[in-house]
Amino acid sequence: MAVVVIKDQCNGCEACLASCPYEAIEMVDGVAWINEKCTICLACIEACPVEAIIQEESKVELPDLDKNSYSGIWIFAEQRNGKVSSVAMELLGAGRKLAGKTGEKLTAVLLGHGMEEAARDLVHFGADEVLYVDDPALAQFNDGPYASVLGDLIEEHKPSIVLAGATFMGRSFIPMVASRVNTGLTADCTALDIDPETGDLLQTRPAFGGNIMATIICPRHRPQMATVRHKVMAAAPKDTGHKGEVHVIRGLDGIRMDDRTKVLEVVEEIIDTVNLAEADIIVSGGRGLGGPEGFKIIEELALALDGAVGASRSAVDSGWIPYSHQVGQTGKTVQPKLYIACGISGAVQHLAGMQASDVIVAINKDADAPIFDVATYGLVGDLFQIIPEIVRSVNASRGQ
Repeated sequence: MAVVVIKDQCNGCEACLASCPYEAIEMVDGVAWINEKCTICLACIEACPVEAIIQEESKVELPDLDKNSYSGIWIFAEQRNGKVSSVAMELLGAGRKLAGKTGEKLTAVLLGHGMEEAARDLVHFGADEVLYVDDPALAQFNDGPYASVLGDLIEEHKPSIVLAGATFMGRSFIPMVASRVNTGLTADCTALDIDPETGDLLQTRPAFGGNIMATIICPRHRPQMATVRHKVMAAAPKDTGHKGEVHVIRGLDGIRMDDRTKVLEVVEEIIDTVNLAEADIIVSGGRGLGGPEGFKIIEELALALDGAVGASRSAVDSGWIPYSHQVGQTGKTVQPKLYIACGISGAVQHLAGMQASDVIVAINKDADAPIFDVATYGLVGDLFQIIPEIVRSVNASRGQ
């Protein structure tokens, strides 16, 4: 799909220039020209008085697909430094529910090196089968080799569903895999189900800034692929009595490796607080902090509580704190035991990322702030007076 200009029909009136909100139209030799900024909003088509701008449809012919030849539910068990991420357990929990409705086998795919014990442990979290590819080239994440290996496995085994975490890793290479196997991909899903009539995967995700929930299907192609937001699915419980098979694939012979890049060194982010996605306690700051210096008291409270520092999108967009701390629709989805929102108004996009927290404490001087609608406890007042008192109380209770 594209917006094009019929050159011989354009009269150079420039009516389209004012209609474009993205400055995607230029005049070249008296004729309108659509540049790379175009988002296909179609405003220019309505504005053109001589109908010289049209929407051009493009058709891509894909080979006929026998959907019945695809079977099985796969989850990608991502690992970092030889340790399986907790998002894998959440995917196994979601995959087990789907498998219960389809009657298909649940498979975990693990790429790494020297992780036989971790591969066996995935069985205890509900996997009926584990495909473990063991090679030194897979010890550290590299999107090229990972996409090559997973793509070849999919083409060989033909699963009907492939799920991965919507983490930095999943967002980096899963789209490459979907493109390679000629199928669609739904990103950042918050709910999954099976259509009882068609058997298609129902993939639900927020759309239009979180204002609606869209359910997406992939009825004509396989596998059906989706990335799932971390902390929105219940993790599978560990059951040492669950039985399954572990298939170890050693070496990468025969796999079309994309190894144009190499990981030379992995540099860990050095922070005083724990990882945001894994934290049981999160203290987040918003625009009410007034500036980047305001995050100093947020960090002090997080440190006193052994928690992590979060932030609203407005604070991140203002450059007060890095994006890695952002909680919300366009940041991280979290589900801690305690979430403390400081100077955060409670926009729907932020609530989408944290409202599943067990206990929510809101601190805001605006008593009508939307954050109080979801808060378990609310403190109305100046956060610069309230937070230091909390820090002092916490430290005093610990004898510090």
